[in-house]
Amino acid sequence: MNDNAIKRASEIIASKTDYIGGGMEGYAVLSLIDENGYPSASTLTIAKADGIDWLTFASSPDSNKAKRISKNNKASICIASSEYNITLVGTIEEVTSPCCKKKSWCDVMSDGAHWTSHEDPNFYVMCFNTERYNIFILDGEEVLNATGNL
Repeated sequence: MNDNAIKRASEIIASKTDYIGGGMEGYAVLSLIDENGYPSASTLTIAKADGIDWLTFASSPDSNKAKRISKNNKASICIASSEYNITLVGTIEEVTSPCCKKKSWCDVMSDGAHWTSHEDPNFYVMCFNTERYNIFILDGEEVLNATGNL
């Protein structure tokens, strides 16, 4: 295990939460198992995170993601660029607690296109909990690697 790799991965993830810019810099790829047993990947903005331990995402309760999570909560997250690849494997679940939903809320979410507030019935929060990880980061001249279980 490389504590520096885990620390840098946590910093990279933190830099992507509450993302309000354009492009792919603020996104993570979430892979879930679809209704036919195949992996299905989509990009999502990370709402909140605690290092590599857990990450939250927002969607709507009628989304394919919500339907897939209710049938199979195994998931994988990948955050990558030309300088790093952070792959997390674990489980994902719906967050129903009003307090936790409020903590996952980002001001940028109230643009009116999706939700009005953290109390909006169409505001669906997913919490991904990491069980194992594989991290590769080019940090200047140094290569940081870490593979393990939480």
